[in-house]
Amino acid sequence: MIGMNLKREIDQIAKDKGIDSTEITGALEEAMRQAARKRFGQDKEIEARYNDEIGEVELFEFREVVDEITDPETQILIAEARRDYDPEVEIGDEIGVKLDTSDFGRILAQAAKQVIIQRIRDAERDNTFEEYRDREGEIVNGIVRRFEKGAIIVDLGRAEAVIPPKEQVPRESYRPGDRVRAYVVEVSKVAKGPQIILSRASIDFLTKLFEQEVPEMYEKIVSIESAAREPGGRSKIAVVSRDSDVDPVGACVGMKGSRVQAVVQELRGERIDIVPWSPDAARYVCSALSPAQVSKVIIDEQQKSMDVIVPDDQLSLAIGRRGQNVRLAVQLTGWRIDIKSETKMREIAEWLSQAVSAVDGCGDPEADLLLQQGITSLEDLAECAVEVLTALPGIDEAGAGRIKAKAAELVSVKAAADEERARREAEEDARRRAETESAVVAPAAQAASGENPQPPSGPAADRRD
Repeated sequence: MIGMNLKREIDQIAKDKGIDSTEITGALEEAMRQAARKRFGQDKEIEARYNDEIGEVELFEFREVVDEITDPETQILIAEARRDYDPEVEIGDEIGVKLDTSDFGRILAQAAKQVIIQRIRDAERDNTFEEYRDREGEIVNGIVRRFEKGAIIVDLGRAEAVIPPKEQVPRESYRPGDRVRAYVVEVSKVAKGPQIILSRASIDFLTKLFEQEVPEMYEKIVSIESAAREPGGRSKIAVVSRDSDVDPVGACVGMKGSRVQAVVQELRGERIDIVPWSPDAARYVCSALSPAQVSKVIIDEQQKSMDVIVPDDQLSLAIGRRGQNVRLAVQLTGWRIDIKSETKMREIAEWLSQAVSAVDGCGDPEADLLLQQGITSLEDLAECAVEVLTALPGIDEAGAGRIKAKAAELVSVKAAADEERARREAEEDARRRAETESAVVAPAAQAASGENPQPPSGPAADRRD
């Protein structure tokens, strides 16, 4: 690697590895300096410099300029220094004396090579770290290489990344060689090089996919105000438009659903609800519970909670399978949501009406007013402030006390009624199960005992005969 061959070698390595040539020459200088100190002694003050013109690393040992030598290892006569190195040097100066490297042995050359290789690896890692640190928050493409303790190792081309188990989508499976897209969550520097953490389960992956598919999002006309996701199952996003002429939901859905379907396909069939965001909390919550229809909303601003009343046939749709729909709506809106059917609300209204009837002349109208104020149970009524009741027409403090006492009494009555109803329903379920089991067991018992079932009749029997 002497002369111009070294220069070509450096240029080739820089091109192949994508590393600045100064990184390589720096590694080469360090390697030669370490090798020289092993050769000439660790206490020597030696400097290595790469000479680009001759394509060679030159070594210099610094010596003190003196008029009389007392230590030939660290000193040089002023006459020799001026003749061979610097005509203007003065006594007391330090001057670099070029060392002869022609007798460097194979061991020293190998040691230099190892230092160069290590420095090149370090430079590659630094370059990779800088490249992918700038890509945090982006979606990258890679190929699945292997699996380690449940994590998926992905080849990104110039680096390897990992999808930890918690960032994977349930029920998604991969094999080595499969292509995969994922969101860059974090890039950190560790001893083995940059650690790139990817995710397919994060909400950010969902929103980034929409940003890639919807040009209006790239142009900042449409934006995602909030998102909620249960990876692999269902997601909801709330969108808003900065332009009144652009429908944010329509922009995300696309012509014949093309845009949202592209996202659904990437998420392997995950269901996505797109709803319009609204500054009106009630309207927003109603949209978030889509596709269920809402009859009425009772808002408690202080507790940031809502009682949402839906038609009886919409109750299961509003709640969703295993509560998924309402759970996502809570995440999306930030409001606590309690869903009740219209029948349930009528029943609550009847109980409240009974309680307020403790005051003469009070009944259904007052019960409706209490519901509108967020009193949606007998327990709420029994524990509410007296001021809430005295604010209603015709009710004084004494009347408020009677209503609260009546409500507390009815809590026990209602609990007993609920318990009795639950008991009857349990008995009815047990009876139905018993009838079903007997219907299944009877033919099996006949077959086991060898009894012949009744012979068939009709055309089939005639043909057999």
